[in-house]
Amino acid sequence: MTKLIYNEMVKMIRKKRLWVIALILLVLIPIFTYAQYRTTENAIKQLGTSNWRAILQQQIVDQQNRLASARVPEEWKSYIKLSIQQNQYYLDHDINPAAPGAPTFVRKFAEDAVSLFFPLLVVILAADIVSSEHAGGTIKLLLTRPVARWKILLSKYITLLFSVSFMLILTIVFGYLLSGIIFGYDGWSLQVMIGFNQQGEHLNVDHVQLIPQWKYILMAYGLAWFSCITVATISFMVSVLVKNTASSMGIMLAAVISGSILSQFAPNWSALKYLAFTHLSLTEYLEGQPLMLDNVTLPFSLAVLTAWSVVSLIIAFVTFSKRDVLA
Repeated sequence: MTKLIYNEMVKMIRKKRLWVIALILLVLIPIFTYAQYRTTENAIKQLGTSNWRAILQQQIVDQQNRLASARVPEEWKSYIKLSIQQNQYYLDHDINPAAPGAPTFVRKFAEDAVSLFFPLLVVILAADIVSSEHAGGTIKLLLTRPVARWKILLSKYITLLFSVSFMLILTIVFGYLLSGIIFGYDGWSLQVMIGFNQQGEHLNVDHVQLIPQWKYILMAYGLAWFSCITVATISFMVSVLVKNTASSMGIMLAAVISGSILSQFAPNWSALKYLAFTHLSLTEYLEGQPLMLDNVTLPFSLAVLTAWSVVSLIIAFVTFSKRDVLA
């Protein structure tokens, strides 16, 4: 098994998928850093102060103005009301939720990227991990080895898990090193609030507590890893079912993007609660952001993602083992 995994890692490196991911991060993280810097500077310029309390108060005023608009759907109004309550809680307890620093950027990047950006990178890694063997004609050579098919497929899946983990580690390293040039490298021990809980249109703060930012980052990237593994597993299944690499990648890109859009445009559709791609934003439970889907909890989201992963793995292994790929 070790030799099989090593062989698959060599394939992954030779296909330059990991290099592509690294290049994307090297290009986009500085852009995101500069965009955040310009946003902060513009807010300071408009308000005439760099005081975070004044900036947060202005955000509350802007959100209250949005509530007065008749064009805002009711489900979005509930979301805005909860967001106002949370921001007010930060003000009342003198906690800056976005204190400058590279660790803060790394934390916010995870929260913003978990629902779409990370899944798209995972699709790049996973969509052709099996289908490329068919497209390149190497599947016949691979299966002539005196090794059980399930072992071959398992080595590919383990390689995929390693690659996804490496991608997230690379994100933390690049995010910290590159954003620190502008924001500085301090802030690991900054106190961050967790434990906000949504109850209808009210925010339950009974279990709110302060933790160091480094611990929050570990928790956030742990949840992001779980979401990415689910996307990787479903992509893995699609790559087994679809022999064409372009089709495999197209299916997954459409699924990931559709899940993100549906959760915003049709949050009241009850069936959405059982779709994997509407539960990718697991960090929302950690940061206490109001949820667009009704009556969902972290255990429920984890259960949905786990169920999709298990079913995808079963389909992938059964199909790969039974299909006559030599025909």
